[in-house]
Amino acid sequence: MNVRRPRALLVMDPASFAEQFHEPQLRRLSELAEVGDPVSTADLDTPEARRALRAAEVLVTSWGCPPLTAERLADAPRLRAVFHCAGSVRGFATDEVWRRGLLVTSAAGENAIPVAEFTLAAIILAGKKAPFLAQDARRHRENWPYPAHRGELSNRGRTVGVVGFSRVGRRVVDLLRVLELGEVLVADPYADADEVRAAGARPVALPELLARCDVLTLHVPALPATRHLIGAAELALLRDGATVINTARGSVLDTAALERKCAAGRIDAILDVTDPEPLPAGSPLYDLPNVMLTPHVAGSLGSETRRLSESALDELDRYVSGRPPRAAVTADDLTVTA
Repeated sequence: MNVRRPRALLVMDPASFAEQFHEPQLRRLSELAEVGDPVSTADLDTPEARRALRAAEVLVTSWGCPPLTAERLADAPRLRAVFHCAGSVRGFATDEVWRRGLLVTSAAGENAIPVAEFTLAAIILAGKKAPFLAQDARRHRENWPYPAHRGELSNRGRTVGVVGFSRVGRRVVDLLRVLELGEVLVADPYADADEVRAAGARPVALPELLARCDVLTLHVPALPATRHLIGAAELALLRDGATVINTARGSVLDTAALERKCAAGRIDAILDVTDPEPLPAGSPLYDLPNVMLTPHVAGSLGSETRRLSESALDELDRYVSGRPPRAAVTADDLTVTA
């Protein structure tokens, strides 16, 4: 039986294409769809790209996809679906995308996997104060009495506060089952309380979570409503010695307020994202002994990115065979998600 193969165009920057589409992914793409020349482009305004766009029924997009403006979509009369092999679709999904009723899917669920894994590792390290003791070790060398000054170094019986029962937040709660924690608290005004309890956590208001947790981990999207969600007043509620972990977006945490609290030595921080990103060269967060900074590496990198392209190809497969998508995104979704 012949299976209809729609014409596809990949739209992403060259680095994303090289990393996400190796021979197995390209072979599967050609089995599911017809591809022309160019197979992939980052510029939709060249004559070659416009010709390819006019013929395309589906786009497979990733990092570096330019906005799908009304002008560009006017050259895409056959376009029916966009399968995004990365997380947020905000960068390219304009109002015209939704007005035309295009099917849009995202691999945000798959991108949540390494972020949650990174967060679990950060929580475990926070319980032992390992990142900060590592910095102490460089200073003290052969004299190691300093762990005694870091408080109780343990994960057993700790309380972890998860702000945001998002894709990542849910995975973090699930992964925390490997630890013998005291309690996992979740603050999220949009979360179903029964779902939170079923996941093994307790839903609470944000002030209670902040006052009770030993480790605070953030998993909310960057929205106007979440800017500086954790500011000076919220940080003041944390226990002495608490650790703040941010693998979400830098803007949800007030950087200036965090600098003051960490500089005073009252709380610690493990930050994979910052605001701004990167931090200015003069930021005190670089040199504070109770702060660990990583350069936005929690999300999908290397071979992990091919999990995302394979997810997009799964969605293309479902489209070709007439099955409903698993990870469709709507305009309404963007009011509460990344």
